[in-house]
Amino acid sequence: MEPFIRSDQFNYIKNQLQILINGYTSVNDKEVLEALKTLTDEKIIHLFDDLSEKQRQVFNPIVEISEKEQAEAFLSQLKQYVIPFKKISEQSIKKLFPKAKKLKVPPFDQIDRHEISYFGWNDTGSNKKYIVVEQNEKLVGLHGSFKNISKKGICTICHGHEELGMFIMETKGSVQGTFIKRGNYICQDSQKCNQNIKSLDKLEDFIKCMKG
Repeated sequence: MEPFIRSDQFNYIKNQLQILINGYTSVNDKEVLEALKTLTDEKIIHLFDDLSEKQRQVFNPIVEISEKEQAEAFLSQLKQYVIPFKKISEQSIKKLFPKAKKLKVPPFDQIDRHEISYFGWNDTGSNKKYIVVEQNEKLVGLHGSFKNISKKGICTICHGHEELGMFIMETKGSVQGTFIKRGNYICQDSQKCNQNIKSLDKLEDFIKCMKG
């Protein structure tokens, strides 16, 4: 069966199973636990618009999960159905940022493509951050200055509570020769950010806002 789960959906499922396991460790009422299990199953199924019968069966083990080990085993099996981020070469990435002449791209082949909704990295030498995301089956590149603020807060992209930095992107204004700066607080660590993404809504809003 072809992969049909996005990385953000996988993170959401992982989070819901954690809530379920927490319920089993803190609640003794069987009816409450049954209701929690049903709710968990429904929330996960509602992530998808039109599951086939085979795809629906992939989630059947959820109703048997009550322990951490069971959840981990289920997630390990589920990962084979996660859609990997598009494979891209260093040359393709550099084409997205034509003005960055000495762009240093981290080794993309060392990243688990099943665990990212976007590819991002910091260039500490130039104090810039680069982001590559797929939109409408095309790769989009964003880059801007990035300054660590040395404190935790809510990331604009993942809505997780992490160490933040201010990302500022400059775009051309409507009048020739003018520029507009837009900024937002986002995770310093793009890998942690990706692990926190449980919906693409915030990421899409961020890209829209930055590009104007």
